[in-house]
Amino acid sequence: MFAEPYPMQSLKLPLTLFNLLGENAQISNLPPHLDGSMGSNRNRAVTQTQIAACTDLEAIQIWLARYADTPTTFQNYRKEAERLLLWTLVELDKPLSSLTQEDLLRYQYFLADPYPPERWIMPANYRAGRGDPRWRPFSGPLSPSSQRQAMIILSVLFSWLVTAGYLVGNPLVLSRRRTRSTPPHIIRYLTNDLWAVVKTTIESLPQGTCHDHARYHRIRWLFSLLYLCGLRISEVTGGVMGNFFRRVNLDGQEYWWLEVTGKGGKVRLVPVTDELLEELIRYRQSRNLSSLPQLGEAIPLLLPIGNQRRPLTRAAVHLIVKAVFASAAKQLLEAEPDRLEQAKRLAQASTHWLRHTAGSRMANGNLDLRHVRDNLGHATLGVTSRYLHTEDDARHRETGQRHRLDWDVS
Repeated sequence: MFAEPYPMQSLKLPLTLFNLLGENAQISNLPPHLDGSMGSNRNRAVTQTQIAACTDLEAIQIWLARYADTPTTFQNYRKEAERLLLWTLVELDKPLSSLTQEDLLRYQYFLADPYPPERWIMPANYRAGRGDPRWRPFSGPLSPSSQRQAMIILSVLFSWLVTAGYLVGNPLVLSRRRTRSTPPHIIRYLTNDLWAVVKTTIESLPQGTCHDHARYHRIRWLFSLLYLCGLRISEVTGGVMGNFFRRVNLDGQEYWWLEVTGKGGKVRLVPVTDELLEELIRYRQSRNLSSLPQLGEAIPLLLPIGNQRRPLTRAAVHLIVKAVFASAAKQLLEAEPDRLEQAKRLAQASTHWLRHTAGSRMANGNLDLRHVRDNLGHATLGVTSRYLHTEDDARHRETGQRHRLDWDVS
């Protein structure tokens, strides 16, 4: 299962970290005391498990295969399993199937400070593929929320291995669980004035060369798609032009829709407004495509600059959006130096902020909250209601007016 022979002689510094869970990986390089075949938590009481795995790596791959149809989930789950497996082999010199609750408590502390950094952390602003000897599994210490998410994913892994009959028990069951309260309202969104700065920044992009012209149209189309549809980044990178279709209603009116596959493979239909349809036509014409997509058209929603017609990666879309926000923050600060805090907020924004901005704008307008829920693909109205900010503003205003102390200031 290893991407290439794992250097057992290098388990201590200097360490070369390979992708343990790659498609072309091999498992013959780990000795029995590390591959999990003799793990102390292995279930030897059953004569027949529900999976055919003999080693920890095989068991993890079978678990991951269940999420192959949801790329984002697969990547997140693989990342966390990979990190724990590497740490277990390198730091503890034991297999994953021998981990105890104490081991995992130690691992949680490790996530907050992966040490030594030269072994575990990728150099700043450096990108290397898993096959590169310089690849590292961390970009830095994990935030508390990322630590919680990592341990939740690992608990899912261990619970499944127990259910499959591979392990005796889940060592994370005994962990102290802190219930994280859901924030009452979304705060990572752009206010009207900051959104206006972003649009102005996009409109001021150069268009003098063919490359600049293509870049401008791609950015304008991407931000139109993210804002008007409230899409997640995975829904943009995973969508194709053939997902657009038109349907005639009972009154004979023609409406355009976008079919979106969201979290968990859940499909929803997002209304294509006249404004979005105009932007779609504008973008397609800039790429020398027909004005409107055809049913079944496999061209990605967002294309690379040039003649290629492959989809952009999540990382590429993320970098495009971050670059626009950084440019908008710079332009704001140059024009109005006293708006430093707002410029900082713009620089912090990411792709998902546009989804929150779209949801906030829809929820605080005259749009029925049920329609906002369905447009964004939320499971409940409770989730959607977190985008309501006008009620908070009214509560703040009325509290200030009517709930007073009125000290004598004479």
